[in-house]
Amino acid sequence: MKPGSGTLIINIMSEGKAETYEGVYQCTARNERGAAISNNIIVRPSRSPLWTKEKLKPIILPSGQSLILSCRPPIGLPPAIIFWMDNSFQRLPQNERVSQGLNGDLYFSNVLPEDTRDDYICYARFNHTQTIQQKQPISLKVILVDELNDTTAANLSDTEFYGAKSNRERPPTFLTPEGNASNKEELRGNVLSLECIAEGLPTPLIYWIKEDGILPINRTFYRNFQKTLQIIQVSEADSGNYQCIAKNALGAIHHTISVTVKAAPYWIMAPQNLVLSPGEDGALICRANGNPKPRISWLSNGVPIEIVPDDPSRKINGDTIIFSNVQERSSAVYQCNASNEYGYLLGNAFVNVLAEPPRILTSADTLYQVIANRPALLDCAFFGSPLPTIEWFKGTKGSALREDIYVFHENGTLEIPVAQKDSTGTYTCVARNKLGMAKNEVHLEIKEPTRIIKQPEYAVVQRGSTVSFECKVKHDHTLILTVIWLKDNGELPSDGRFTIDKDHLEVADVSDSDGGTYTCVANTTLDSVSASAVLSVVAPTPTPAPIYDVPNPPFDLELTDQLDKSVQLSWTPGDDNNSPITKFIIEYEDAMHEAGLWHYQAEVPGTQTTAQLKLSPYVNYSFRVMAENSLGRSLPSETSEQYFTKAAEPDKNPMIVEGLGSEPDNLVITWQPLNGFESNGPGLQYKVSWRQKDGDDEWTSVVVANVSKYIVSGTPTFVPYLIKVQALNDVGFAPEPAVVMGHSGEDLPMVAPGNVHVNVVNSTLAEVHWDPVPLKSVRGHLQGYRIYYWKSQSSSKRNRRHIEKKILTFQGSKTHGMLPGLEPFSHYTLHVRVVNGKGEGPASPTRVFHTPEGVPSAPSSLKIINPTLDSLTLEWDPPSHPNGILTEYTLKYQPINSTHELGPLVDLKIPANKTRWTLKNLNFSTRYKFYFYAQTSAGSGSQITEEAVTIMDEAGILPPDVGAGKVNPRISKLTVAAAETYANISWEYERPEHVNFYVEYGVVGSKEEWRKEIVNGSRSFFGLKGLMPGTAYKVRVGAEGNSGFVSSEDVFETGPAMASRQVDIATQGWFIGLMCAVALLILILLIVCFIRRNKGGKYPVKEKEDAHADPEIQPMKEDDGTFGEYSDAEDHKPLKKGSRTPSDRTVKKEDSDDSLVDYGEGVNGQFNEDGSFIGQYSGKKEKEPAEGNESSEAPSPVNAMNSFV
Repeated sequence: MKPGSGTLIINIMSEGKAETYEGVYQCTARNERGAAISNNIIVRPSRSPLWTKEKLKPIILPSGQSLILSCRPPIGLPPAIIFWMDNSFQRLPQNERVSQGLNGDLYFSNVLPEDTRDDYICYARFNHTQTIQQKQPISLKVILVDELNDTTAANLSDTEFYGAKSNRERPPTFLTPEGNASNKEELRGNVLSLECIAEGLPTPLIYWIKEDGILPINRTFYRNFQKTLQIIQVSEADSGNYQCIAKNALGAIHHTISVTVKAAPYWIMAPQNLVLSPGEDGALICRANGNPKPRISWLSNGVPIEIVPDDPSRKINGDTIIFSNVQERSSAVYQCNASNEYGYLLGNAFVNVLAEPPRILTSADTLYQVIANRPALLDCAFFGSPLPTIEWFKGTKGSALREDIYVFHENGTLEIPVAQKDSTGTYTCVARNKLGMAKNEVHLEIKEPTRIIKQPEYAVVQRGSTVSFECKVKHDHTLILTVIWLKDNGELPSDGRFTIDKDHLEVADVSDSDGGTYTCVANTTLDSVSASAVLSVVAPTPTPAPIYDVPNPPFDLELTDQLDKSVQLSWTPGDDNNSPITKFIIEYEDAMHEAGLWHYQAEVPGTQTTAQLKLSPYVNYSFRVMAENSLGRSLPSETSEQYFTKAAEPDKNPMIVEGLGSEPDNLVITWQPLNGFESNGPGLQYKVSWRQKDGDDEWTSVVVANVSKYIVSGTPTFVPYLIKVQALNDVGFAPEPAVVMGHSGEDLPMVAPGNVHVNVVNSTLAEVHWDPVPLKSVRGHLQGYRIYYWKSQSSSKRNRRHIEKKILTFQGSKTHGMLPGLEPFSHYTLHVRVVNGKGEGPASPTRVFHTPEGVPSAPSSLKIINPTLDSLTLEWDPPSHPNGILTEYTLKYQPINSTHELGPLVDLKIPANKTRWTLKNLNFSTRYKFYFYAQTSAGSGSQITEEAVTIMDEAGILPPDVGAGKVNPRISKLTVAAAETYANISWEYERPEHVNFYVEYGVVGSKEEWRKEIVNGSRSFFGLKGLMPGTAYKVRVGAEGNSGFVSSEDVFETGPAMASRQVDIATQGWFIGLMCAVALLILILLIVCFIRRNKGGKYPVKEKEDAHADPEIQPMKEDDGTFGEYSDAEDHKPLKKGSRTPSDRTVKKEDSDDSLVDYGEGVNGQFNEDGSFIGQYSGKKEKEPAEGNESSEAPSPVNAMNSFV
């Protein structure tokens, strides 16, 4: 046990094997007031057994047939991660035709000749032991059926040739799962994964549906080319039947998966600590839910309550313990256990029976200063048992303050919403309970607000002149005023041209760089105001270049071929002003209906000067023409002569006909009236007709004019009607109109939604369910349901003065909805109303729920100050959104050396009430990187990072305050160290955030594009290889992302190709003789091995151990991240990383260096982006005997200890 804490440390190296400590652990904390217990902690050592050896025969298949390559990995703890690769460690390509199933098998819907290969290899990755096991390679040959001859077919056995069927097309059938239906169980909150893989030719596609429901949009994901359906955060509502459908051109099949969602216990109401005074009553409530329903049991001080001594003040009623007339001896820690077959919950609650008179914790005679017309908060923190009542008084003889003017918070704070001058004075807080009384006085002063009575004004000045800005400020004389000037929200330039004299800022000899926004900021200790003005510096006006112009207007318009519904218009073009006319635009005016309003009529190419125009009846036309070239459009021409067309009956009816009631007993019929142009003649009217849709009544009609609405009175409430509106004029009727359906007036709904209940999903999200109302009670169009919810009280017992109600409307007949954006650690109240076109129905009974704690936001700021030789001081502001009660801060830091490599990470816990911390015993003149974040009981929040440097010596120069301001991004100090065929590039990056770098280089004087190399990670060095000796190169470094900046260019030259001055050893006689002898010995050894192998013998285990160490353990190099030597594929040996056990040999979970199994994540990944290996096999082998062909655990004790969890 670690001294001073409850942490249990197991030292495996000195105290035995990992398996010795396998079991269930539980921690108990005890003092004289009671005992609390922890959840059960299960410790199991991880295992990575070897693959059972097997002889795999080659597979020969005709093209088009389906195939399953089985993996069947050894069962490990935790289960292995499966992937398929070839002998070159390249990921095997997968698509709709070829894919890996959830069980690790490789499925072929149909095979093709290009699938032929000898190295289908299944790998099993065991994360905790950091090992990879390899299955024997599988050989597959796919041949066309037409190419099979009698000889070939005769030589193929049944196992070698999977029934040489024809490669004809066929409908789909399922490879997995089997049959037409299957079942699936999943736990609430987990990820539900459903899989369907089909074979067929052509390759089938997979589709998913949910019977009698829809798939949740935001939680549904399709994997493995639609063959796997995943639903995250699964809940009981996701239970049901899911269908996967496989379809190709020849048919479709489906499989039904019946999903049942079970649930481990989860809290509805966890037991809370209870503070009572002697003689009081109280209750502990423990409510949980799950599927199946959890069983509730109670413990007292860790002992089942059935066997503890009886307490007359305690009564157990299922999930509730009721206390009555408690005494001090009733104090204890109670545990509530809610369990079912899928898990359990354990909650501790301390019942503290305490008799304590009131105490006021706020300092006496505290002075509060507040600006007038702003809120004032006067604190009165208190403690006592029973809970004291709080009263506030003003002055020495004043009466108790009332809630109609003041706001009283539950924590004792008095709030004055709008503090005025007469609010100044002494306020007394009095706390009382039956054991006594305490009081405290505080003082409030109201100050005048700071105001800028003369603001700086916008100015435009010429270069070289002088400009002055004025800023007069009025403030409370008892406060100290400071006035500063800013340029573009930054400090003024350190230039003698800028002078500040009392209320003025003057800038002399103005230059272009002086343009910008100047701000006057007036500050006191209580408030701050500002005002800004823009300075524009006038630059010389350039001489405009000569330009061409738009065309002149056309002229001489003439109308010919005048008919009832057409006319020909001709014109003469104006001057095109050196830019050819591209087109003519023709517009018309209706002088009778819309005088003075011009409309588009037609347009013709620029080479045409006539146009045949189509006309409408009963319009008094005038025309004009405009010309257009590449520079724009000309002015309109003069108007043509007028042409009046004859009247005719309307050729269209009104549009947008609607029938909606404005009252419960009427029907309002509206339409969009025809304009004068569309009337086609005089005397425009409308024939309005209506009848009930479901009745036998005849049409009722009325003719109206000059209106676009008609009201039918005396209708029943919300009844469907058939409506039509027909246009007519003095000439005749328009064509028969279309019939539309409307409704008479709506009335408010009569019934409120019932059975409203709330399920809190997490700290910011809740789900609300309700029963729908009967449709007849809606009395209108059902538009949906509306949820009103508001934050009624925070969990920190602080009331808000104004209740801000929020509204969410759910369209249609939905009976549930999500409430997003809730505040963690808060109480909410809600009710539900049904909504129709008239309005809302009555509210349902209110429901109250509360959100749990959430993780906090990042600390608001982090600054490093007061650097010394061996210490740095950190100052920070708490998170702006704590989302609960802060429990502590975590500070992690590590040194950064001159090559930007990170040193060991130090982890430090800081109490939650601190905002300043000094780190000591640091290295001098060293840069450190800090990671800082806050924690609540829900977990860790977002982190904020910063860097700082300790000073070089006692007289050294202090580094700049890294938190003082924003640093412009810059890549500097680009240096190159060149050799004959390579060069090392390094640089420095000045910016607080990390970016991804790249290096570009090319031959000096060459016209070829820059060659680009991506730098792995955010390191600031890179090696260029494969350069030409004796060649001058140019190089630069850039940063990817939004920064978009590069370093300055540098030039270097590689060294010349040097001729070797040594004697060529390959031409020496003694060397040739030695090589021949070595070759002869190797040949003899190979012959002996071949003979022994053909005899069926095997190396003894001991010889194998001595000669080759342990071929089953392939350590990963620590320095370059590559794999060690690779053993013969026949032996199924694991690829295994080296030990990561710390020097003190204690069990400790650390960040793992990535290997092959990590798919190239991190700086030294072993895969390219496409998943292929880039590491090479090298390194030592550890000694460990290997026995027989049986599957067993990985033999490395070091890794076994590393994976002990």
